Amino acid sequence: MSEIIHVTDENFEEVVSQPNVTVLVDFWAPWCNPCRILGCILEQVAAELPADVTIGKVNIDENRDLAVKFEVMNIPRIFIYKDGKIVNDMSGVQSKPKLLDALKNA
Repeated sequence: MSEIIHVTDENFEEVVSQPNVTVLVDFWAPWCNPCRILGCILEQVAAELPADVTIGKVNIDENRDLAVKFEVMNIPRIFIYKDGKIVNDMSGVQSKPKLLDALKNA
C-alpha cells in the first residue's frame, strides 16, 4: 500500500525528488467537485500500489506558488514524477485503470 501525503510549497522538492520512487502529484482544491471524485479514486489506487510509489496532494488554495510554477489552470491536474522529473501529466478526473497504468509505465 502506498501513502497519500499533503504536499506544500515547503516540502514539494523533497517529495518529488526521492530516488527510485514514482510520485503522483494531484493539484486540487476542496471546492472542486471533480477533485473530490479523483480523491476517492486515488485512495483506491493507493491501496494497490507498492511502497515505492507515493501519492501527493497539493491544495492550490494553500500553495499558490506551486500552482503558478506548474501553470495549473484547470483542476484536477496530475503530474507523475520519476527521479525528480515529470514523466506524465494529465488533466481532469482519470479512471483507476488509467492511473494504475500510468504509474506502472512511469
